[in-house]
Amino acid sequence: MADTGEYIVIKADEDGVNVIGLTRGTDTRFHHSEKLDKNEMMIAQFTEHTSAIKIRGKATLQTSHGEMKTED
Repeated sequence: MADTGEYIVIKADEDGVNVIGLTRGTDTRFHHSEKLDKNEMMIAQFTEHTSAIKIRGKATLQTSHGEMKTED
């Protein structure tokens, strides 16, 4: 399975925002984790290994589906 080419931009609205990549397959597992400080940005991509991205903390997300914010 190839990557989807789908990117998301994550901007931390506070210190300590966690971005966690989750694997594809029969068992979903954490495979990568990053911690962002306020105003840091990360560009993430869904790939053959990454099927989901979990975000903990206040952040602004920009995707091909629009912009959204995590809630308090």
